[in-house]
Amino acid sequence: MDGLPRDLVSDETLWCQQTLKAPIGCVGVGLHSGCRVSLTFRPAPPDHGIVFRRTDLGIDIPARFDRVVDTRLSTVLGEGSARIGTVEHVMAALAGCGIDNAIVEVDGPEPPILDGSAAPYVFLLDCAGRVPQEAPRSAIEIRRNVRVTDGEAFAELRPGTPGSTGLDMALSIDFAAAAIGRQALSMRLTQHSFRHELARARTFALAEEIEQLRAAGLARGGSLENAVVVDQAKVLNAAGLRMPDEFARHKLLDAVGDLALARAPLVGRFVAHRSGHTLNNRLLRALFADRLAWRQSAPAPLSVAAA
Repeated sequence: MDGLPRDLVSDETLWCQQTLKAPIGCVGVGLHSGCRVSLTFRPAPPDHGIVFRRTDLGIDIPARFDRVVDTRLSTVLGEGSARIGTVEHVMAALAGCGIDNAIVEVDGPEPPILDGSAAPYVFLLDCAGRVPQEAPRSAIEIRRNVRVTDGEAFAELRPGTPGSTGLDMALSIDFAAAAIGRQALSMRLTQHSFRHELARARTFALAEEIEQLRAAGLARGGSLENAVVVDQAKVLNAAGLRMPDEFARHKLLDAVGDLALARAPLVGRFVAHRSGHTLNNRLLRALFADRLAWRQSAPAPLSVAAA
C-alpha cells in the first residue's frame, strides 16, 4: 500500500486515539516455542492501551515496560506465572499503524512469527481497518538525556529539536559475521516510514548459534521461512535479503516494538549502538525512574511527517 490508509489522514484521527474496526486473526508457529498458535486482534475502548490475553490461561497481560520479565532474544511480558513472549513484532506493527487500544488474544506462549517481520501484522491491521475514538492521544516528551550501557553497547533517549513532534531514530550494529558487518540507519519514525522502511525486515540468526539456542529451549520454531540465517559471509536463504541493510532495519523494528511498551508515543530522539531487547527495556525503566527526564503531553499530529 502506497502512503497512509485513508482513515488515517484526517486531522481528527491524527489527534484522537484509534482502535480496530473489526476483529481479525491468523494462525502460525511460535519462533521460540515451536508451538502452533492462533492470534486475534480485537477492538478496545479508549485509554485501554494494548493488552495481551492468554486465552488458554484466561489471563490478561498489559503491554508495559514494567511487565517485561525476560529479554533473551525476544521481549517477554509476564503476569504472575503467565508469560507471553516475542511481543516485539506485534507491538511494532500496532505502533507503526497508529493503534492505541487493542486486545491481542493468543492461545499459546507467544504470537506466531509468520515471516519473521512485522509486515504480515501490518497487513492484518489494514484489513481490519481503524476507527478514531473520542479520547485525545497523548505523548511522552523526552526532556533530558537518559542513557544505559553494556560495554560498548548503549541506548539513549534525548530531547528532540525545538518544535519536533515525533521520534527520530538512529541505530548502528557491528557483527563479526561478514554478511552482516557494520550497518547504520537513521530515520524519522512515522506510519509511512515504518511501512516502507522497516516493516518487511526479518529477524535473523547466526548459523553457528542455532543448535545452542535450541538446546536452551529457544528458536524451536525457527526456519529459513521465518528468519534470515547467516553463516559467516553467506546468507543461507535462497532468495537472499529483502534489502542490503535488512539486519539494521530489523534491529530498529525491534526497537520500535520495545519502545512502544512506554504506552504512549515518544517525542524526542532514540540513539543506539549494538542495542537489543535488554538495553531497550532498561532504557524505558531508566526514563520513567527519572521524573525530570519526561513529561506527558498532548502532541501535535505525529503521523503525517514524511507521509
